[in-house]
Amino acid sequence: MIKTIGICKSFSDRKVLSGIDLDIKPGMIFGLLGPSGAGKTTLIKIITGQLAPDSGEVNVLGRNVSELTGEDKKKIGIMMDNHGMYDRMSCTDNLKIFADIYGVPYSEISRTLKEVGLGDAAKTPAMKLSKGMRARLHLARVLMISPKILFLDEPTSGLDPMTMKYIHKLITEQKDKGCTVFLTTHNMEEATVLCDEVALLNEGKIVERGAPDQVCRRYNHQKKINIHLVSGEDIELAHEAGSAEELEKLMSQGKIETIHSSEPTLETVFIELTGRKLDNGEEAQYA
Repeated sequence: MIKTIGICKSFSDRKVLSGIDLDIKPGMIFGLLGPSGAGKTTLIKIITGQLAPDSGEVNVLGRNVSELTGEDKKKIGIMMDNHGMYDRMSCTDNLKIFADIYGVPYSEISRTLKEVGLGDAAKTPAMKLSKGMRARLHLARVLMISPKILFLDEPTSGLDPMTMKYIHKLITEQKDKGCTVFLTTHNMEEATVLCDEVALLNEGKIVERGAPDQVCRRYNHQKKINIHLVSGEDIELAHEAGSAEELEKLMSQGKIETIHSSEPTLETVFIELTGRKLDNGEEAQYA
């Protein structure tokens, strides 16, 4: 569905992307993960034809991105920022503008507003929406066209946990409909919950990729079992056959309150690979 080969991009003397190779299958949620300034937004702009790479090739929907037809582009939804909303216009009127651009019947507007939980706010001016409601209205713009591919650039940045969970639900529903989702985020927990595959991007290079659980297991150096007992005591056992007897004994005596293995998170894997922590700042220009 999306394939890039050797994508490179520089701005002045700054190299933003260095040889990016991706092969994203239909119907998956793919996460491009990295801190602000890593090159995530630049890559989306290149894949969607908004920027030309210095070198490399991009194929979307089975053809070179430069050869996409108008009908092809109507199958691609792009949510990249919070611009493009008209504050004095209602939710319905905002969507009418985009319905006209994409040739979508107005009958889809009401359906889409209900789908994103804004059915009761159809006549509300955008300026009176909360931040979470505005995020859902932005998402409604791209869902209204029933996209085959959906690009979401930091779709939950700055949102409260409840709104974030609701956005996650909407994204998962698109996958269930067969849509391919390309998601960028610096929220590793979000990526773990949503993504079928991830690529960790640092300073313009992909430093690791794979299913989130596979990536984490790959860097499980400790291989420990952490046990919290009913008594409040914490016990650490080696993740090996020799610990089975002790574990069985504790379980049979009803002494275990919680038990966890020691696999790292995507966050700790990223720190191990790059020595950098992720942040919640905005992407740098051209990032």
